[in-house]
Parts: sequence; C-alpha cells; structure tokens
Amino acid sequence: MDIGKSFTYLFDDENWVTKILIGGLFVLLSSIVIGIPFMLGYMVETVKNVIDGNPRPLPDWADLGAKFTKGLMLFLILLIYSLPIIFVSCLSWMGAIVAGESEAIGAFVVCMNCLSGLWGLLVAIVTPAATIRYAITGEFMSGFQFGEIFNFIANNLANYIIAFLLSVLASFIGGFGMILCGVGVLFTGFWASLVEAHLFGQVYRASETQII
Repeated sequence: MDIGKSFTYLFDDENWVTKILIGGLFVLLSSIVIGIPFMLGYMVETVKNVIDGNPRPLPDWADLGAKFTKGLMLFLILLIYSLPIIFVSCLSWMGAIVAGESEAIGAFVVCMNCLSGLWGLLVAIVTPAATIRYAITGEFMSGFQFGEIFNFIANNLANYIIAFLLSVLASFIGGFGMILCGVGVLFTGFWASLVEAHLFGQVYRASETQII
C-alpha cells in the first residue's frame, strides 16, 4: 500500500480544484440530506477507480443521476447497519426521561448507551468492507453478505486496520477546517472522505484474493 498516495492523489488530477469545490457544495447540501447520496456515490466511484487501477481515480462530476443512485443504495445499506443504534438511542432517550424516578432505569440507560457505542464501533469497522463489496458488484444485497465481508477483513487484517486508523486520522485532520469559520470543513471533510476511499481501494488491490 502506498499510504502517502492516499493523502495526495487528488492533487495529481488537473481538475482537482473544481472537483473539490463541487464536492464541498454537496457536503453543504448534506446538511439537508440532499447532498448525501451524491457524496456517497462519488465515494463509491472513487473506490472502484482505485480498485481498477485508474491512474487518475478522482471521478468527474458528470452523470449525477448515476452518482445519486449509487449513493442512495449505499446510504440505505449504512442506514440499515445503523438501525440498532437508532433503536437503542430511542430507548435511552425514553429511559432518560424517567431515570430520575428509578435507579434501575438509570442503569438501563447506561447499559443501552454502552451497547450503542459498541455497535457503533463495529459498524465503523465493517462498513468500509461492505462499501468495497458494493462498489465492486453494484448490488444492494452485497452489502449484507456477511461471510464474504468478514472473510475479506480477516484475510487482510493488517492492511485493513492500517486503512481504518489512517481514515480516522484523515477525519481528524479534516476537522481542522472548522478553524476557517466552519467553511473550510466543507472541503477538508470532503478530502478526508476521498482519502478513506483511496485507502480501502488499495486494501482490496493489495489483497491476495481479488474476489470478496
């Protein structure tokens, strides 16, 4: 894996400024949900380009309909993975309302929050592999083929962990965009998502078995 390349490859694209600016616009639109499918669709295409060995993996902002469709499918996959967190959060919220009246309910809320946190960590670890599988197959249900997904993670554990930790680092660096009155985060946050896409695309290319 070329780790440095994941952090800098977008600057090799002659149109990177325009692509980042448009991406930042969709990040802004993500605050009202509309931009999320476009962002995820762009990420899916980036992952696929890296897997295919495209020397300029940054997609053009063309065929927005296709990007929206791909991104919507991935959004639904991620939403389904997150349903237990949403359910537990609702239970915790209802329990917190009456927690003052019962120590048992208070303990229940704490346990639910712990379970939610553990599930959230598991989702954060698994969903990149699900995204890779969806990017390769283009099939919605491929995001839930758990045997293949967990086998891929296990067979490429070292690279997968490295990619995961570096993605967290990229997100942390992207957060510094808040320094620019919150505007910069639109672009640094988008950059961080592109770093993640490249890293996990590389994990697949570096895997011994090219089919998951």
